[in-house]
Formats: sequence, C-alpha cells, structure tokens
Amino acid sequence: MPTQRIQDDLTYALIHFDEDGKERKDDPEGGLFSASVLAAASRDQPTNIFLFCHGWKGDVPSAINQYNRWIGALWKLEADRAAMKPGFKPLFIGLHWPSQPLGDEDLGDAPRSFGVNDPPPAPPDLDAMFEEAVAHFGGGPEVREALTVIFNAQKEDANPLELPPDVVAAYQRLATAVGFTPDQESAPLDPQKAMDAARLRASSFGVFDRIRKGVLSGLRQVSFWVMKNRARSIGESGMHQFVGALQAACPTAAVHLMGHSFGCVVVSSILGGPDGKGRLPRPVNSTVLVQGAVSLWSYGDKIKDQDKSGYFNGVLKNSAVSGPIVTTRSANDRAVGVAYPLAVGLVGQSDFAPNDFPLFGGVGTFGIQGTALAESLPMVAADKPYTFAAGHIYNLECSDFIPSHSGIDGPEVAHAIWQAARAGAPEQVA
Repeated sequence: MPTQRIQDDLTYALIHFDEDGKERKDDPEGGLFSASVLAAASRDQPTNIFLFCHGWKGDVPSAINQYNRWIGALWKLEADRAAMKPGFKPLFIGLHWPSQPLGDEDLGDAPRSFGVNDPPPAPPDLDAMFEEAVAHFGGGPEVREALTVIFNAQKEDANPLELPPDVVAAYQRLATAVGFTPDQESAPLDPQKAMDAARLRASSFGVFDRIRKGVLSGLRQVSFWVMKNRARSIGESGMHQFVGALQAACPTAAVHLMGHSFGCVVVSSILGGPDGKGRLPRPVNSTVLVQGAVSLWSYGDKIKDQDKSGYFNGVLKNSAVSGPIVTTRSANDRAVGVAYPLAVGLVGQSDFAPNDFPLFGGVGTFGIQGTALAESLPMVAADKPYTFAAGHIYNLECSDFIPSHSGIDGPEVAHAIWQAARAGAPEQVA
C-alpha cells in the first residue's frame, strides 16, 4: 500500500516511480498516489514536510525498510520533536525509484576476501548476466548486439592485458545506444581504464564480484551513467513538479529534503529543476545529503582543473535552499569511497596532495567542495546542538557515528536532520 505505517502515530506516504521516471499508478483509489498526497496535504496543512529519497538498492521492500528505520529514528528523538513549535504537524514522504546498478547486489561496505582454506567463489552465470544486462540497458537490437560482443570476449578471455579493438568498439556502440555522454563531473567512457582500475582494486583488496574486473568492468561506468541519468530525470521532472505543487498547496509549510547515496542526485535535481536551471515556487528550508554518491564538485563554483562550474551550482546561485545544506562523510563508507570513484573515472588519482581533493570523488567521502559557502564540522552526539546558519553548507565528519554506507539510522544522523530543519525554519521552533 502507498501509505506505510511504522506505528499508530507515525505513517508516511510512499510514492513510486518507474525506470522511465514516470510515477506509477498505484493509488488504491486509482490513478497517481501523489495526487492523493497533495489533496490530503491541502486539507490537513502540515507545518513541516519531510521528503526522503533512497539511493542504490532500489526494490520496494528495501526502500520501505530504509524509510521505516530513518523516519523511526527521527521520531524517537523526543527532545528534537518537542523543540518544534506547538502544533507541529509533520508530513513524511518517501520516494521509491528503481536504482539497482548492474551487477551490484551488494556494493559492499567492506571488501570481501577469501582465505587460503576457503572454497573458491562460484563462477558467475554469464548467460544469465547477459540477459540481465540487456534488460538493464533498455533492450533493443543495438544494445543486444554490443553486449553479445562484450560477453563473448569475457567467455574467451576474461582478463586480457588489453581489450581487443572489437570490444572497445562494442562499448562505444553500447554507450551510443544508451545515450552515454560524460558531464562536468565524470570521465569519458574508457573500458580499458575501467578494467585496469578494477584489476588493481581486486589485487589490493581481494574483491571478487560480478563486474568489477575483467572485460565486463566497463559495464560499471555505463550502468552508473544510466542510474545517474535516471536519478536526474526523476528529480528534475516529476519530483520537482510534485514538490512545487506541495509548496503551492501548503503555502506556510516548511519543506525539508533528505537524500542518501544516489538519492542525493535525485534531491539535488529536485532543487535544480530541468537541466539544473529551474526554480521551485520558493526555496526549501533545509537539505541533508547523507553519504552522497554525487560528485564533490557538483555544487562548486569551479570544478578542479576545469573552467566550469558543477552541474548543481545553480542550486546555490538561485538560493534554492533558504536554510542550511548539510552533508555527511565517513571514512567507513567503502561504497562511496571506492566504488563511486571507480565508476566515474578515478584511475591513478590516489596520490593527490594533502589538503587537496581529487577530480573524481563523492560527497560521502569529501563533502561539497569548490564553494566558499562550505565548511567542515564534526558530527556531534544526539544531545548536543549545532550552530547551523541559513545559506551555509556544513560537511559533517561522521566516521565515529556512521559505520558503513547504509549505517545511517543512528540517532546522531537523525539529530542532524532535525537540527538542519530547525535552522531552516526558525519560525517553526518553539
């Protein structure tokens, strides 16, 4: 059911989008559930609207599990709730979108290694993987033909020193078929570099999984682009319009956005609107990007070594957030710390200078960089205050409190979300 109940006094609306960025018609009464949410919000007039967006691992049960934990963690902090204005009436909304990258059943918060006495892992079922890849990249004869060449090469020699020219050409045809075009914060498709980087990582960490090494390594970069493009499409179109409609229906409500992992791309796209150049009817009151799988330069005035700004820089220029933007970063997050830069193009950039930042890296590792609005702070315990100010970006160092990429349901993260909401909507605070 679209309305999810955590406990008697705590529910949230779950809105579903399909892989094409269109909302599913799953309202029990028929039609789009967002229309029912809007009607209820217009009738009930909540004081605060909290919208959450998950990242990788996009099936419905995992989305529900995450929202139950995140919203439940918020609700348990009675002191933070009590600090809101009398008459506090929240509306919680969770967004579900299909966000499973190819071959990543487990992006891994820690590398998997095998001891000398452990049995070797079972070989992958390449035929099943092939059909999964065809479906993942949208099907069609062009996709199937390109993937046939790539998978046949994997079967013949999984780990060549150099990719055969016909495989490199097949990758380019696959990229053309799915519309792959590198943006400001990602590298051009290079399956040879992807294979070299994956081989280095496997030798360093003992990692074995389905597409992180060998001829298939380049599929990670293509899949990553497909997921990022989908996240942008959903955020810039349907969800941007939905949040704008919420603001119109509830003119006095404070709006707070929270994204996790790739969900930070969706949330940033909601703020930026179509092509990163749109505007909501009014600024949202706070935004929290938790372990963001989005470029550290994406909000920046200038990308490192480039004469252009980040894709989401317009969010800052247009003051799309009236209150604070808060990010979390943790050294314990291997998904953003290792998998993310591999996907977008990190090859041989682990030796960047002290107090400097790499070209390719995630907000969940480095915070938002490239803007004078950003500053670093430590995450504090759930009973300690923050001094968040409107119009500023706070990169919280959270290694003591976030143990893994998905370990974000602790009270300290929930407290940071509450504190950002309070700073962004002081009129809603008692």
